Amino acid sequence: VLIPSFSKVGANFHSIVSNNADNSEFLSKKYKIPIVSTDVEYLLKLRECNTVVIATRHDSHAELIIKALENGKNIFVEKPLCLNLKELKLIEQKYLEVINSSKFKPIIMVGFNRRFAPLILDLKNALKETDSPKSFIYTCNAGHIDSEHWIHDPKIGGGRLIGEACHFLDLLKFLSGSSIRTLEMVSQKGMNPTPDNFILQVKFSDGSIGSINYFANGSKSFSKERLEVFSDNNVYRLDNFKQLIHWGDKRFKNKRIFKQDKGQINCVKEFIKALKKEQESPIDFKDIIEVQRWLLDLLEIN
Repeated sequence: VLIPSFSKVGANFHSIVSNNADNSEFLSKKYKIPIVSTDVEYLLKLRECNTVVIATRHDSHAELIIKALENGKNIFVEKPLCLNLKELKLIEQKYLEVINSSKFKPIIMVGFNRRFAPLILDLKNALKETDSPKSFIYTCNAGHIDSEHWIHDPKIGGGRLIGEACHFLDLLKFLSGSSIRTLEMVSQKGMNPTPDNFILQVKFSDGSIGSINYFANGSKSFSKERLEVFSDNNVYRLDNFKQLIHWGDKRFKNKRIFKQDKGQINCVKEFIKALKKEQESPIDFKDIIEVQRWLLDLLEIN
């Protein structure tokens, strides 16, 4: 997903590093990436390349982020940022160390693409018309993943709470426009060491509340993602990132797109734009840290 997205917005690939040499060779030829390697240290020390994209397994994210910061790189990392509170603290410390000790202020961006989806941006604009708190219901019909899959391993994938639900918590935070005040979870205990059927209850500092229903035991024939927002006598419903309809707001026009757009291209486009214009990260570093910390705290409590 990431390489085609970066390619479509005109990013220039300098090199690709992977443990899988055959896969790297294939991608190198397809996307005209000149350098192929299995040596990540080599990549990070290259001075002619100022930005890295991290799309490895979750357990390597923190180490690679810290090494990239030490080598003066901007970073786009697929979610999650890290897998535990110790790693989170190390990333924070290294980021602050770099920006306080040099003129270089690196961009760190997690691939929370949903906040860049066209229909989400339309919804965000509609919600700006009121100062009233919002009530969110986000349902993710995530589908089953085999219990042997690495995502379920707490030390490698972190489970679906850390590895996937971060998307939805970030999205509700984005739409509320405020910080998280409380976060609680109820879950079903299954065969996996980490839950994949759970409900998150969140409250924001502006009074908004939300429920994130993440279920892996539903039918594939049902919509995979649905968001409902109640606010100021209005209701908005987003279905599968293809249709946004409303009840109550006469100024709002229902919208439908024929091809699902979860914001992957826009997410990468905004990252590249920030690099070129030397702007702040499209997602504030404090927001990234906040979402990650609340989820990690939740996992340790439960």
